[in-house]
Amino acid sequence: MSRLLSSAITVGLAAAGLAVATAPVASAAPCTDIDVPIARGTFEPGTYGLIVGDPVYQALQNSLRPRSLSGYPVNYPADLGEPASVQKGNTDLVNHVKAQAAACPQQRFVLVGYSQGANVVDNSIGVSSDGALVGGPIVATIPAELAPRIAAILLFGNPIRAIGRQVTGPYQSRTKDYCADGDPVCQSGGANILAHLSYGGDASDAAAFAASKV
Repeated sequence: MSRLLSSAITVGLAAAGLAVATAPVASAAPCTDIDVPIARGTFEPGTYGLIVGDPVYQALQNSLRPRSLSGYPVNYPADLGEPASVQKGNTDLVNHVKAQAAACPQQRFVLVGYSQGANVVDNSIGVSSDGALVGGPIVATIPAELAPRIAAILLFGNPIRAIGRQVTGPYQSRTKDYCADGDPVCQSGGANILAHLSYGGDASDAAAFAASKV
């Protein structure tokens, strides 16, 4: 199932006319009002991720004005062939939030994750993605004392949903978790891989949810 689905995702990206690229490594963000770490999906091109991250970040900029925003592309492989991919993203995201929180005491965060990147976010808030497609065990979590500074969490095509898991606990009310009908990555029995490429259409709704929580 994993090999078939990974092939379908790659084909789907090609069909959508998207070239596979590696996300750039970002420098430390300035002390803006809101910092937006974004974990892109598997093989997803774009600064923050062409399918989800880029449109969601733009929508957040529009919805959260006049607050200032900074973005951070989580530095991890986002690769199906790298067995520790999600763990590397988990570590990088948590380290980034801790460093930003220390440098910018008034800064708050909106976490964004798509597909494998949603696994990265899940793990970072203490919800294990182990056993899910391109998931893995938790290796780091955002410290409890920083939890109040996580204003909102936006997840798209979250693989843990296909195994009957979801975000619960202190972050549940601050999380919007999108799963398009038929998306096989987040819906058990789903068979429409194009649904997994549709989440850019949810950018405005996701940004409005985040704005309601900031």
